[in-house]
Amino acid sequence: MTDLVAEGITAVENVYKNREPVPHMKAIYFITPTKKSIDGLINDFVSKSSSKYKAAYVYFTDFCPDDLFNKMKSSCSRAIRRCKEINISFFPYESQVFTLDVPDAFFCCYCPAVEKANAKDAILEAMAEQIVTLCATLEENPGVRYKSKPLDNASKLAQLVENKLENYYKIDEKSQIKGKTHSQLLIIDRGFDPVSTVLHELTFQAMAYDLLPIENDTYKYKTDGSSGKEREAILEEEDELWVKIRHKHIADVLEEIPKLLKEVSSKRKATEGKLSLSNLAQLMKKMPHFRKQITKQVVHLNIAEDCMSKFKSSIEKLCKTEQDLALGTDAEGQKVKDSMRVLLPVLLNKNHDSYDKIRAILLYIFSTNGTTQENLDKLIQNVQIESDSDMIKNWKYLGVPVVVVSSASQQRRQSRKDRSSEETFQLSRWTPVIKDVMEDAIENKLDSKEWPYCSQCPAAWNGSGAVSARQKSKTSYLDDRKSGSKLIVFVIGGITYSEMRSAYEVSQAYKSCEVIIGSTHILTPRRLLDDVKMLNKPKDTACIKEEERQ
Repeated sequence: MTDLVAEGITAVENVYKNREPVPHMKAIYFITPTKKSIDGLINDFVSKSSSKYKAAYVYFTDFCPDDLFNKMKSSCSRAIRRCKEINISFFPYESQVFTLDVPDAFFCCYCPAVEKANAKDAILEAMAEQIVTLCATLEENPGVRYKSKPLDNASKLAQLVENKLENYYKIDEKSQIKGKTHSQLLIIDRGFDPVSTVLHELTFQAMAYDLLPIENDTYKYKTDGSSGKEREAILEEEDELWVKIRHKHIADVLEEIPKLLKEVSSKRKATEGKLSLSNLAQLMKKMPHFRKQITKQVVHLNIAEDCMSKFKSSIEKLCKTEQDLALGTDAEGQKVKDSMRVLLPVLLNKNHDSYDKIRAILLYIFSTNGTTQENLDKLIQNVQIESDSDMIKNWKYLGVPVVVVSSASQQRRQSRKDRSSEETFQLSRWTPVIKDVMEDAIENKLDSKEWPYCSQCPAAWNGSGAVSARQKSKTSYLDDRKSGSKLIVFVIGGITYSEMRSAYEVSQAYKSCEVIIGSTHILTPRRLLDDVKMLNKPKDTACIKEEERQ
């Protein structure tokens, strides 16, 4: 809001709601091209004498259908000074992350109920339109590929996106057909990597959002102990320290932040002895001109200490079990021979809540590509999670094997890239599958049967270009990005913070290719399990509000 005020905007109001008329002021309408939004605009200019504003400057987030455009034109064209489609029907969450902000898409796309077919088609259609606005904003016409099997959501969405891209780019401003650009778009169903969605992550951002009650990217904390005043901090891109440390392991963060704080405090010799949050509060009072700098560091130190408090109390023991189950090997590289033996100590530990036990059971099931019905029933009964058993059983709707007829019918574990030579922490050995996919896509190693094209990407897409960019010395990193290729990855049904981190890591490794990752929404393990539980339940509200699609 402060940014808008700086640009001379005095108020931000909802077009759907009743508002006081301000006839001497001009209004900017930033709206979606839906019936409800356009009716709200028209109602503001019913007649010249009762107009709410002096004039209207209309900006649509997406393509406006002809019938709605003509309705607006015939009703209030005299009041409209400018009307433009700006194609940003998506939410840029981070510099390389976007969402469509449609969390209900998860239910619509994976609910097994036949009556939800129309809602599913509607949500896929809407998602395709939103993805095209992303491509238009990036000025890309990418080659579209999708992960085939076990579900058809990705193939349906990919075909819709390809058709809409073709229509959008049919004629460019120079009246020439716009060909495919040096980019690829991969579309994937959420079930392609269930492990990364339930594993406890120990990198800063993923760990914080998993363990702490962070809502709407807002973290609440107290600087003077439990009796102190509650403060709020927004975790956002403008916070340079957050951007610098969010993908680091918690151990590195706990080492780095105190160093930064000591650098500031040593300049003024304002504190002595051991560094503590109470000392830092005093330091901020004595050094007001350093307050903003110190506040950011205090916030992140609070987050890190809160995470470690949770970690030490119960999560530390869980992590070893989770990593062994996820990878099928222990920290020494020895194969796990009996997954149930690894799982049992977690289930018997009374310090772990039901969510953590369910996450461990799921990792056991994912590691063996399903279990028998008898074995699953025993696990549910012994842990006493009958009321939450659908958090486990409903993964079948995402195409993930949960129950198999017999142990002999279990599929083999998915083969993964060998990363044993990469330096890592023992409790953070797992790498999200999406990172393998990103690297293989850049290096042209994706199997065309497993990853079919909806459209052929130009021959210029080449992994070797990414490698050769490392040898360049005269061009900057940003110049490489502008002239290089783009890999856009879209996951239907939510992405994890560890998968977001992968996009940055791969972009850093392959300098001439920028990886952008997006989804319907961003998920945390607990919220995802709650959503999975609801898949076979009736939902009161439809995914797409009909009045907005008419």
